[in-house]
Amino acid sequence: MIGDTALAAKTDRERLDELVRDYGTPLYVYRLDAVRDAVDGIRRSLPDEVRLLYSAKANPHPAILRAVTAHGAGLEVSSVGEVAAATGIGAVAGELLYTGPGKTVGEMTSAIRTGIRRFSVESLVDRDRLAASAGDSAVDYLVRINAPGQRRGAGLRMTGKPSQFGVDSADLVAWPELLRPVGRTRPVGFHIFSATNVPDEAALLTELETNIGTAVWAAEQSGFTATTIDIGGGFGAPYAAPGRRPDYPGLRVGLSRALDRALPGWRSGEPRVVVESGRHLVAESGTLLTTVLDVKTSGPHTYLVCDAGINALGGMHGLGRLLSLAAQPVGPDHDDTTSTTILVGPLCTPMDILSRSATVTRPAVGQVLAIPNVGAYGLTASLVAFLGRELPVEVVLDGHEVVDARRLSLTASAAPRQPR
Repeated sequence: MIGDTALAAKTDRERLDELVRDYGTPLYVYRLDAVRDAVDGIRRSLPDEVRLLYSAKANPHPAILRAVTAHGAGLEVSSVGEVAAATGIGAVAGELLYTGPGKTVGEMTSAIRTGIRRFSVESLVDRDRLAASAGDSAVDYLVRINAPGQRRGAGLRMTGKPSQFGVDSADLVAWPELLRPVGRTRPVGFHIFSATNVPDEAALLTELETNIGTAVWAAEQSGFTATTIDIGGGFGAPYAAPGRRPDYPGLRVGLSRALDRALPGWRSGEPRVVVESGRHLVAESGTLLTTVLDVKTSGPHTYLVCDAGINALGGMHGLGRLLSLAAQPVGPDHDDTTSTTILVGPLCTPMDILSRSATVTRPAVGQVLAIPNVGAYGLTASLVAFLGRELPVEVVLDGHEVVDARRLSLTASAAPRQPR
């Protein structure tokens, strides 16, 4: 049913077939061994003194969060829901970093009551809103800077151009009050995240070196001593297609040298240096299984209508926040029965396209396709409410054992009126 490929062999093709029989499709399968391998791999690529945070937005499934934290990563969260997911698996609220450009007083107050004590702020308004939310609680914050950044090798550019993220470098100098305590809220450092999904080691190191340089420049210009510097991430991974996450064998030495030059006290925690990663840690863990409901020919094209569409995978790519969706199922090597097809979902919209050029061997109704590398920005980055279809089951494997199986659902509840 599922092709005899490296991924299928690694997850055991027969076990996936059993899961399809037990749970049906669409079906996400996450492998905790792949998560642990990725966390261990990135730790080997980083200096021991650098703190690693997992960006929960990549996949907030509780089993994923448990796996990354059990192997030494902290958590970066961006919503009250992610705070609940993190604390729900036993993460210490005071060790979380809360980020995002549009935090409300209600959200920040809720997070602070939960025990969050470190935020990234992105403007004077954001900082003042945090101060108002903190009340009598002592809260630290990083100032996020829209750094110059590099122009090559990144899947998504986060800085170096006009952006909703962070404070432009020039404005940081013009607004020294951003680096002054307000009430019990105090600045402790800088946060720079310039790019995501950088597969090339040299390009990634250049990004991180630029971010380090921006933090040093900001400290020199402002006269502020940072005790924490978050230099972002950018660690790459394939998306919805075969492949392996990139290795960065020279990054440990290169980053150590860059930090030694720019921040001589970093090895003793003066300042503490932090990096973030989402997709690199969890992308390989996920496979989406989807059944072909129909095989149709229209003009020169063959369409495979699947039971998973953009409500289950990649809906956010149309917003420019993910790689262009070009899902490629894993399967046997090409032979005379391999066809180039257009993969579409079941939704009543022409937007519901998973791939315009997928190669599929012996396409047939009832065939189950396995789309790899969807452990990051899979289900929760999709249009889950669009057309109201039932969502895929998510199954978590530890080895061959099912340790969790659940289906997300949307519910409606009465909305309380906000105080005037």
